[in-house]
Amino acid sequence: MALHGKGVAKGIAIGHAVIMGAALLEVKHHLVSVDDIESECTRLDQALQAVAADLDYIKNNLPEDAPIELAPVLTVHSLLLADPMLASETKQIIRTHRYNAEWALSTQGQMLASQFGQMEDEYLRERASDVNQVIERVLSFMSGVKSFDLKNLPATCEDDFPFIVVAHDISPADMLNLREKHFAAFITDAGGPTSHTAIVARSMHVPAVVGMKNVRSLVRDREILIVDGDEGLVIVNPSPLILEQYRQKQRQYQTEREFLLLQKDEPAVTVDGVHIELEANIELPEEADAALEMGATGIGLYRSEFLFMNRETLPSEQEQYEAYSHVLKTMGMDKPVTIRTLDIGSDKTLHNEATVAVNPALGLRAVRYCLAHPEMFLTQLRALLRASVHGRLRILIPMISHLHEVYEVKRYLTQAQNELMSEGYAIGEKVELGAMVEIPAIAIAIEPFLKELDFVSIGTNDLIQYTLAVDRVDDEVVSLYDSVHPAVLRLIHNTIQAGDRAGKPVCVCGEMAGDTNYTKLLLGLGLKSFSMHPAHIPEVKQIVRHAHTNVLRTRVARTLNHGEIIDLDAVNA
Repeated sequence: MALHGKGVAKGIAIGHAVIMGAALLEVKHHLVSVDDIESECTRLDQALQAVAADLDYIKNNLPEDAPIELAPVLTVHSLLLADPMLASETKQIIRTHRYNAEWALSTQGQMLASQFGQMEDEYLRERASDVNQVIERVLSFMSGVKSFDLKNLPATCEDDFPFIVVAHDISPADMLNLREKHFAAFITDAGGPTSHTAIVARSMHVPAVVGMKNVRSLVRDREILIVDGDEGLVIVNPSPLILEQYRQKQRQYQTEREFLLLQKDEPAVTVDGVHIELEANIELPEEADAALEMGATGIGLYRSEFLFMNRETLPSEQEQYEAYSHVLKTMGMDKPVTIRTLDIGSDKTLHNEATVAVNPALGLRAVRYCLAHPEMFLTQLRALLRASVHGRLRILIPMISHLHEVYEVKRYLTQAQNELMSEGYAIGEKVELGAMVEIPAIAIAIEPFLKELDFVSIGTNDLIQYTLAVDRVDDEVVSLYDSVHPAVLRLIHNTIQAGDRAGKPVCVCGEMAGDTNYTKLLLGLGLKSFSMHPAHIPEVKQIVRHAHTNVLRTRVARTLNHGEIIDLDAVNA
């Protein structure tokens, strides 16, 4: 039996299935008496405090060889746990509806997860899984039952096959516990490519397939599984012939991965001598270390959103300054750091107040939201400018569609700079300003924007979505989401060519940049700067070092000029 999901961490694993408990426990639903309401609130506080202490202990006692991404992910879970909305709103449910604490907590957790799940931005949408994992941990404490109990799991199976964990979802903290067992891969009902669990899996080089919806009901304990993280494929009880084929693939993959890691510090230069910048996308300051570890030449995209999320008050200028400074100091004075200003959608505001937006994707989001909240925007710009003394800062503005928005951003930048100088703060000698190309309008009329900007970054995820009018998370139309649609490729090509003519750098920081299926295509379109998840850099670099850009440009141009559909197999040949 072959099952399909989303491959989020590459590699081949063969082993026995171990079915783990559901991500959210079966919660007892009952009403409490009026006299017991406050004791239920106290029980909730005690559980939240205990789980917070547990997460702090795990974070402060990580083994030296723990994945470098794990500490920042645990920080995210701690932030979610400390969100005042979690405790206060849950207590309100207890007091208003007289729900027991577990019932109230699961109700509030479902509401928070639903809010995240409706967001346009994929990274923020995936935070719904983090909410569920945090709620599960608290419910586990309150019930006294571990939903992810590994105590009775032996180190290996009798036939020396490793274990493949089959679960609804797995938190990154639980993945750390799995390292003590003979754990080869995991497959889950939930999750997506930008979930923190997927990020940690990639850093651990553990094959993973997620988003399988009902895999736990289709697989039985101890059945032999093949997990193909490249294809998002799980084979249940394979024949001896298929088993041997995948053993050969597994050996080949391991050899190739070891070679790639040995080459990670080599320069990304093509056969015909073109130097290609391979930078990293990060979400948290601590992830800059992982970028360096994988040989990144800079940070191509630091999403600042998480500094602002899950809190009742906005981050102070000092808090933002410290976060931005950490990344700049980590990368040093010779590696650029591109920090994107707040990119939040109108379907959820910063203060957890839902807005009534007919179409959130086209509403008051990103730079539009920032310009509508100048005091907040100025605070972020001041923090960025103060941090600029510690490295090569590039400020990236999301969702630009009109030239007057660039002028407005520049006006606020000048205001922030003048204020800081009058207050005696130092500012970096050269702070570059760029814009995201994710709306077709700017890609079509890019020339006047380039005159006002130092660089641009193409966000392929939104560019494709807006160009084709396709919501890529809508199952009914997702088949129409086409990364190589001729219109999309012409917009990318037009932007890159215009950047070359103006002498302005153009980067791609969307999913296409880290997908090796598109590396040669992007090189053929003339791209010289990629930004991706750090784990993808060695593999992309290997392709770059064996590519001939002149050959690829000729091959791709011929197809574009004739308006034909790109044949990726022909490009990658």
